[in-house]
Formats: sequence, C-alpha cells, structure tokens
Amino acid sequence: MRVIIAGGGTGGHLFPGIALAEEFLKRSGEAKILFIGTQRGMEAKLLPQLGFELKTIDVEGIKGRGLGALVKSVYQIPVSMWQSRGIIKEFKPNIVIGVGGYASGPAVIAAYLMKIPTAIAEQNALPGLTNRILGKFVKKIFVTYQQTARYFPPAKVMVSGNPVRAAFAAINNTERDKKDCRQLLVFGGSQGAEAINRAIIRILPRLQKMKRKICIIHQTGTKQADKIKKVYEKYAMKAHVLPFIVDMVKAYKSADLIICRAGATSLAEITAAGRAAILIPYPYAANDHQAKNARAMAEAGAAVVLYEHELSDGKLYDIIEELLIDEKKIRQMEAKAASLGNIKAAANIVDTCIKLMA
Repeated sequence: MRVIIAGGGTGGHLFPGIALAEEFLKRSGEAKILFIGTQRGMEAKLLPQLGFELKTIDVEGIKGRGLGALVKSVYQIPVSMWQSRGIIKEFKPNIVIGVGGYASGPAVIAAYLMKIPTAIAEQNALPGLTNRILGKFVKKIFVTYQQTARYFPPAKVMVSGNPVRAAFAAINNTERDKKDCRQLLVFGGSQGAEAINRAIIRILPRLQKMKRKICIIHQTGTKQADKIKKVYEKYAMKAHVLPFIVDMVKAYKSADLIICRAGATSLAEITAAGRAAILIPYPYAANDHQAKNARAMAEAGAAVVLYEHELSDGKLYDIIEELLIDEKKIRQMEAKAASLGNIKAAANIVDTCIKLMA
C-alpha cells in the first residue's frame, strides 16, 4: 500500500492524519506513507520527529484575507497543484486522503485529475470551504458527526467518527504512573491559547496553596513560553512549561485533569483516553461549534464547561480545587468520557480506503 495524506497546518487537521497513517502501518509493515503539507504548518516540525516523510507545497488560504494576499493565494493555486502532481507522480500512491488544511485542496484535486482514488476526512460539524469543494470530486467523505452529512452528496458519506491514535485508546486501560502530586495538563491547541494562559497565570497565587499537592504540564504556544515559565518559578510551582508537547500521549497518560479548548480532535483524544476535563471553548469558532461540543460533553457528565468570559472571576480555580479534592468525581467523569470515545474510527476509515484502492 502506498498512501498520501494531505493537509495539516494545525493539530486539529494533522493528528487525525497521523492516526490514519499509524493504522495503515498496523495493517501492513510494508505500507508506505507520505504526507503533503506546507513549511509553515506544524507538520514541518512534528512529522520528522515521528518518523514520517513530508513533502511541502506552496499554498496559502483564501478565506478572510486582504485583497493583496487573496490575489497572491489565487495565483499560487496552479503552482501548488503542479507541485502536488509532481509529488504524486513520483510517489505513485494507491490513494490520496485529504485531512483538511491548505495543502489538502491542491493535492486531492491533482490526484482526482490523475484518476487516483481520493477521500477526505472532516473533523468538525460544519465543514470548511476546502472540504465542501473537494466533496464534489472525491470518492468517499468521512465525517465525525451525523449532522455534517447534509453538506455532502449522501452516497459518498460515511459517519466514521474522528480518528484518534491507538496510543490514546490504550491509555484508558493502563495504570497511571505513581506520583506524589495530582497532575494538571493545560493546553490551548497546537498554537496555545492566550486566554487560557492568562487565566492560569491569574490563579497561580491561589494555586500556590496547593503547590505540594499538584503539578502542572502547560503547553503555552511558542510566543509566551519563557514569560509563563518565569511566573511559575516566581510562585515555586512544580510545572513543566513547553511551547509544544510532542509526546501528547505521555502527557495524557499522567494527567488527572485536563484544561483545554473544545476542538473536535482534542475531544476525540480526551474521550479515547478516558480523562476528565475542564473545557474552555474558543468563542469565535465557526457556528460556535466548540461551545456545542463542550456542552455535549458536560451534559454527558464527562467534563465541566467554563466559557471564556467567565475566566476573569476566579471560577477556574474553584472548579480545579473542587475536582482535585473529590477523587470520586474525577473517576466518574473519566468513566463518562471513556463511554463517549470512538476508538474504532481510524480502523473503519482505513477499511473503507483499502476497498477504494481495490
């Protein structure tokens, strides 16, 4: 099997692609996987560390850009398609799968024009512009949510769930490492989240009262890591501050409570791993889909929702303290989260892709 996975830019697009790549390799040790992305996306840094090959193309987004940038982006489309064609011609894939992000469009269209089987995966309830266009051309469309199906030709759609790396699913069946503190895992997506960073820093004087009982892993994003690390040091907190966490599976495994946004991929990982969470949905997400995701988790008893406008009044500290004191509550949330996990999504997608190759 020779498979190209196209897209990335952010973790929400890239990590499902990595999950699919690992599932293909699980089926056959001789499978060859190639990613197509951009030099600016997180794939350029992360994929080589995970041992995957990446080829890059020159492409930028179109939506929401100024006139000058828009013209430049439009002129890059034929260039990026020609670059994709060259990569595809050299690699000779049996299938090309788009997982969202700028690089997905040119690569999938080039493969379609070369009569190679194509598919796309849509992680969000509301599909992005690129995937809505690609849906007209590809052979199969994998969606996370049933309501997403209405945006695509019905005969092509499969409600698969959001693919998650098998290592996340294994966490739920693994004993936690013994440690002398309750561990918080804080992150705001692959780029960090300034609002979450500020909120954590704001409550550190109060968290200091619990500093012998808690330890923190905090993914800050590249811009604020040094500044935030100094604040933790000021309050003598046990904290591991990183601009980006490469081994997120290890971080989840040791976490007793997660504080993060409510993107589709983060929730898929949380539920697969069976971890309790405080969800702070990004307020400007399209159609407010993060708030909807978070409320669904809360209604199931798997998470607590805290909206961004509530971060200034100390409520975050109160929730953290309440949950970390009440271990029974944490375990109940973990069980509820695990019951929502779809750990077979990657396997189901790969099963269908193998049929498309045939």
